[in-house]
Amino acid sequence: MNKKRKFSLGSALLNAPYFAWAALFIIIPLAVVLFYAFSDGEGHFTFSNILSLKDYGGVILRSLLYSVVATAITFLIAYPFSYVVCRMRPASQKIANMFVTLPMWINLLIKTYCLSALMDGNGLINQALVAIGFGKLPLMNNTGAVIFGMVYNYLPYMILPIYNVMSKIEPSLLEAASDLGCGALSRIRRVIFPLTVPGIVSGIIMVFVPSVSTFYISAKMGGTGDFMIGDLIEGQIHSQNNNLPVAAALSAVLMAIILVSMLILNRFTENDEGGSVLI
Repeated sequence: MNKKRKFSLGSALLNAPYFAWAALFIIIPLAVVLFYAFSDGEGHFTFSNILSLKDYGGVILRSLLYSVVATAITFLIAYPFSYVVCRMRPASQKIANMFVTLPMWINLLIKTYCLSALMDGNGLINQALVAIGFGKLPLMNNTGAVIFGMVYNYLPYMILPIYNVMSKIEPSLLEAASDLGCGALSRIRRVIFPLTVPGIVSGIIMVFVPSVSTFYISAKMGGTGDFMIGDLIEGQIHSQNNNLPVAAALSAVLMAIILVSMLILNRFTENDEGGSVLI
């Protein structure tokens, strides 16, 4: 009995910094956001802030659409890239991983600003096109630029979890699949893909969450019709009326979208830590 109490006390002391951190920087901020979302300017409970969000339905749907498209594109790029890297020699894999992780050391604002400078009407890309005899292309201030900016910034977050899971697949499984008559595509479909589902789900979460809540990328690279939830929240906070209740309501909706998305995605890896082989 005493040993159990000592163990419980020791565990509580070890976990105390984590709980304190979670309370100060997660629970309390969430409580503040929910308080403003369901209160008026005088602190009285109300649903009016939530109900007013029907006027911003188009922005919410646009944010979801852009984020889904950007996540899908990053997956289509990251999966074959990870497969090719896993087939390289160990030294080459380290070099490839270095080039993937290097952009993550640079602040997102700086990367987006530099990218917009390259893609601007008078940027280096259009200057090069003019120099070789082509006209300028409308690379900025449109939907494509916003999605490209999200893919450019968040691609490493899709590559790393997929590569991490894929690199741990035992070569003997692939050899066994070959002995059973599986070709290259069949091995990917029946062996590699099922085993990499946990990494795919992690990558989707790591890309979708920041994409749906982004604001600087859409403001810097998009047009007037490409505002997203993040831009709307920022606008409400910095407006002359300092409309914190509506900004908090938008934030609450954003948190709900992210939570539901994560719960749905986690169902794919629930009770399936390492995937399964479909042979």
